[in-house]
Amino acid sequence: MKIREIRMVKFVPAVTAAVLMMAMLAGCHESNTGAGVAPVVSGLQVATATSDTVQTVAKAAGTMRAAESAVLAAQTSGRVLAVNVREGDMVSAGQLLVRLDDGVSHAGAEQAKSMLAASEHQAAAAKSQYELAETTLKRYEVLRERKSVSAQEFDEVSHRAEEAKAQLESAQAQLAAAKAAAGGAQATADYARITAPFAGVVTARNVDPGAMAMPGMPLVEVERSGPRQLVATVDESLFGSVRAGMSIGVSVPSAGAETMTGRVAEVVPATDEANRSFMVKIDLPQAAALHSGMYGTALVPTGTHPAVTVPQVAVVARGSLNLVWVLDEKQLASLRYVTVGNTANGRVEVLSGLRAGEVVVLDAGDRELGGSRIEARP
Repeated sequence: MKIREIRMVKFVPAVTAAVLMMAMLAGCHESNTGAGVAPVVSGLQVATATSDTVQTVAKAAGTMRAAESAVLAAQTSGRVLAVNVREGDMVSAGQLLVRLDDGVSHAGAEQAKSMLAASEHQAAAAKSQYELAETTLKRYEVLRERKSVSAQEFDEVSHRAEEAKAQLESAQAQLAAAKAAAGGAQATADYARITAPFAGVVTARNVDPGAMAMPGMPLVEVERSGPRQLVATVDESLFGSVRAGMSIGVSVPSAGAETMTGRVAEVVPATDEANRSFMVKIDLPQAAALHSGMYGTALVPTGTHPAVTVPQVAVVARGSLNLVWVLDEKQLASLRYVTVGNTANGRVEVLSGLRAGEVVVLDAGDRELGGSRIEARP
């Protein structure tokens, strides 16, 4: 019994060791087999890094603005009766935005209209009297030539014609004054109605119903609908590099990574003594993603230099790092860290980490391609 137990104790470890050794060999065989066959990824596009001549640019920070905006202020005093808009509302040209109490000014406008009507009546009557006096005078001139009237009668008719002319001139002067008064009174009454000067969007509402408006008090702000401008502050050393009408690259990070092309609309010639810079206004293409107040950067061209470039879609951003998937001679992908520069026309400048002629994968996204063999589609 004891001998059998001893043999079993010796046999079990031997069998266990043999099984473990076979498992290790099998695992090593499977590992070596898997390592020898790279997974294949198909359907991706590739491109070759090229050596190009690119522009050297200087960056100028700026802020997005509407090409035209208006701060609508009160032109008369009065209590605010209604504010018909809020921030973000779209408005059309002539739309009523704010209405002030116009009781007094409306009464003044009505009174001026009544005075204008009376002046018009008086002027019409004076004109009739003058025309009658002129007709009578012409008739008496004919009679005088025929010796049919006395000199005294003719003088009396002539005098009445002169008086009628003077009365007409006076009535016409009063009519002009009444028209001016009526126009002024109506304009004052219209001050109680603040309307949109153009179609656009309300960017600020500075008053609520019940408030007392005073002349010069801002009520609402409106920006014209349409393309935006980047108002950039450029270093004065670049004054000769920027001119009206030239194309210039603009980057607006919050509106997307792609650099857009703008046109310089205005170069303000005055230089700010505090920061030694001048202002440049750049018209941008219509884009729904652009909003007033956004931060942007103008890329002011200053010259050219040789550089390695790749399509912008080849660069994979992971946090603050930029990477590209590079293919070797066997079309195997490996991840490479790169330092990038400016972007223009869909291509990005690679400052370090890549050589001209190397092949990179496009639109890799979040896929892990390390060690994979890439079968690029044409």
